[in-house]
Amino acid sequence: MTAYSANSKVDFYFEKAEKWKSELGKLREIALDCHLVEELKWGSPCYTFDGANIVLIHAFKEYCAFLFFKGALMKDPDKILIQQSENVQAARQVRFTNVQDILAKKEILKKYIFEAAEIEKSGQKVELKKVSEFEIAEELQNKFDADVDFKKAFYALTPGRQRAYLLHFSQPKQSKTREARVEKNIPRILDGKGLND
Repeated sequence: MTAYSANSKVDFYFEKAEKWKSELGKLREIALDCHLVEELKWGSPCYTFDGANIVLIHAFKEYCAFLFFKGALMKDPDKILIQQSENVQAARQVRFTNVQDILAKKEILKKYIFEAAEIEKSGQKVELKKVSEFEIAEELQNKFDADVDFKKAFYALTPGRQRAYLLHFSQPKQSKTREARVEKNIPRILDGKGLND
C-alpha cells in the first residue's frame, strides 16, 4: 500500500507542534497510510474518505489523540476508545503520551480506521439525544417564563445551537454563574446566533 500524500496546507500544524511533534507525525503517517485524504478542519488535521470525516488528530496539554467522529458506533475490541465527556455523543478518542504507544497500536489503529470508513460507507448515523432530552437549567427556564420572545428565539435556533447553549448554561455548579451565562448570551440568542458564531 502506498501512502497518500500529505497536504501542504496542513504541514504548519505539525511544524508548529512543540510538545507532541513526534507523536503527531506518527499519527499522520498512519492516517495517510490508510488511504485517507488529509484536510484542515477546525484548525486540525482531519482525514476523510469519500468526503466523509473519519478521524481527526488533535493535541492537548496531557496527551495527543486520534478522534473518531463516529466512534460510538465502533466495536472497540481493544477497549482503547474514550468518550471525552458525558456530553460527547458520537466521537471517541484514542489517547497517546508517547511514540512507543502509537507504534505498539499501529495495526489496531489501522483496523479502527478501516472500520470507521466502513461505517461511513454503510451510511450509519449515531442516534443523538434530542434537544428535548437535555436538562434545562433552572435559570434558563426562569428567563423563558419571564420573556416569551426570548423563549421563541431560543427554540427558533437550530438543534445544534440549542444543544450547545443548554450544555453551556447547565455546566456551572453555582446558580449565580449559570444566571450570568444566560444573561450574557441573551443578545446572541435574540440575534439567532449560536454560542460559537
